Amino acid sequence: MGWLANRAEQRAQPSVLWRDARSVIALGLSYAPPDDPMAPLARLDRGTIAAYARGRDYHDLLKGKLKHLAAFVASRFGAGVKVFVDTAPVMEKPLGEAAGLGWMGKHTNLVSRTHGSWLFLGEIYTTLEIIADPAHENHCGTCARCLSVCPTDAFPAPYRLDATRCISYLTIEHKGPIPHELRPLMGNRIYGCDDCLAVCPWNRFAAATTHTALLPRNDLTAPALAGLAALDDAGFRRMFSGSPIKRIGRDRFVRNVLNAIGNSGDAALRPVAAGLTGDPNPMVAEAARWAKARLATAE
Repeated sequence: MGWLANRAEQRAQPSVLWRDARSVIALGLSYAPPDDPMAPLARLDRGTIAAYARGRDYHDLLKGKLKHLAAFVASRFGAGVKVFVDTAPVMEKPLGEAAGLGWMGKHTNLVSRTHGSWLFLGEIYTTLEIIADPAHENHCGTCARCLSVCPTDAFPAPYRLDATRCISYLTIEHKGPIPHELRPLMGNRIYGCDDCLAVCPWNRFAAATTHTALLPRNDLTAPALAGLAALDDAGFRRMFSGSPIKRIGRDRFVRNVLNAIGNSGDAALRPVAAGLTGDPNPMVAEAARWAKARLATAE
């Protein structure tokens, strides 16, 4: 995550990223799940995948929609445009708040009165001078559910996130072995974490997404850990073609799966872990040894 520090100046001011930019059109797309995304947490022989990653890769869907709108802006007003969806140092959440899409919740994510915590964000930088919408007021009040639900205690204070303890960071961005002291706290979360989002009271106003590409795939809703652990690189690529999960690669993913296996308390999964103790990837092999030993203790 060194790019965060390396490109801080560009994130702080859009005109540094593109000197001709005069306005930012900030947009959100709801991916509100049709069911409780935390339900798989109770099935310890299964994996829990964050709601946004259970369907097609949102980058492709959202960027396609933004490009259509940007093309209209360019042709109608003769303006220059640039489209961004997680592809540049853009402060998406502060821009969304400034544009009136929602407010920065205590969990450091954008919250909408209409869509709750379930929003994908994208931006169109433009040379047009556009009168800004009023920024959204904060409506978190005294609620702190998102802070207290975090399994790894990743919030040192409201509106502050310690990424090194965040399960989304650990399962997606972190490239090495997961710290031993955090592994037991992660349960069966194998890609991302929805806990702080899912408990937000504003979600009660959110209607399930109508975009079929964002609806959860059956095989990614509580998938069996044993089958996921058996994936080789080719099998991983086939299973996650068109999915945002593909970006972390087989080794990091199987590392996450083995962590969940170690937390399962299921003796039937011990041979699965044992079978990976000799994996060519040292990180996977170490995770397998940890899971095997932890299940032995559980027995």
